[in-house]
Amino acid sequence: MTTIPAERLDRLVARWQTVQSALAAGADQESYVRLSREFAELDPIVATINELKRAQNEREDLQALVDDPASDAEMAELAKAELGEIDPRIEALEHQLKVQLLPKDAADEKSAILEVRAGTGGEEAALFAGDLFRMYQRYADRMGWKVAILSASESATGGYKEIIANITGKGVFARLKFESGVHRVQRVPATEAQGRIHTSAATVAVLPEAEEVDIKIDDKDLRIDVFRASGPGGQSVNTTDSAVRITHLPTGLVVSQQDEKSQHKNKAKAMKVLRARLYELERSKLDAERAQNRRSQIGTGDRSERIRTYNFPQGRVTDHRIGFTTHQLPYVLEGGPALDEIIDALITDYQTSQLAAMQEEAHV
Repeated sequence: MTTIPAERLDRLVARWQTVQSALAAGADQESYVRLSREFAELDPIVATINELKRAQNEREDLQALVDDPASDAEMAELAKAELGEIDPRIEALEHQLKVQLLPKDAADEKSAILEVRAGTGGEEAALFAGDLFRMYQRYADRMGWKVAILSASESATGGYKEIIANITGKGVFARLKFESGVHRVQRVPATEAQGRIHTSAATVAVLPEAEEVDIKIDDKDLRIDVFRASGPGGQSVNTTDSAVRITHLPTGLVVSQQDEKSQHKNKAKAMKVLRARLYELERSKLDAERAQNRRSQIGTGDRSERIRTYNFPQGRVTDHRIGFTTHQLPYVLEGGPALDEIIDALITDYQTSQLAAMQEEAHV
């Protein structure tokens, strides 16, 4: 691993001190929010820098004790033993610091729009889509996030053809962004008399929630149609034209919303989803430009490939992008620590690939 230049670390500490002083001196509301955000980002980095410096100084003192011919023999032996323990600690701190200094995804701290849709497999796919949504719902509850369903299209057997929800909280997108893709299930359907294993799929999309400051939408670029909301079988469930369909003319993106009885509320929900989809479209374009020559599968947002398989007969979940397998399928679907284990492995793999790319660039 290449060592981080000391000048860069000194600049970070100096900036941390400057921001801290500016906050203590008082600032206007806008500056205070910006400085607080910067301080929150710098503070854990500076804590690691300070811990690393302490460990390095301790190592120098120990080495001096070992190298000094006038040292007591017993003390020198103790110092040697401590050197053996401190070197791995320094290496771990250096790695931690490199991860902290990786380029940040600007959307990581954002809330997210979660979209789950049944894929191939008919009713069984819809049931699986429901299982996945409930998994994320339980996970969100455990993380202290709030889940609000924006729209849902239920299947005849209680699953979902499609369900879209807003998950709000700190760092939602950072934890869930690698869930985007095709999820495959292998199991015996409850309706299958012969006990044959069926394979079906559902697609998951996790989009960072976009604020108005992130995406400016011009009214002239929108076509808004209102219509009467319909329930199962097409029967009218409303006597007024409260359902809303918004078409973004430049991109052709279409969002429909009919869950609320109020046209105003349906329009607000539809705009929230449209804004998130447009923001993701912009991010995808930028990612494609930046990563044109990179082959990393994780984080590309490519939903055409199967990313994970849930095999019920074997109680196994496999994430195909990193070759990670766990035999705790029920606990994964409960949204517990077993799902965290998969998410953590994906994040670690992504960070490792980023570090490797930085190493390559440093040697060019």
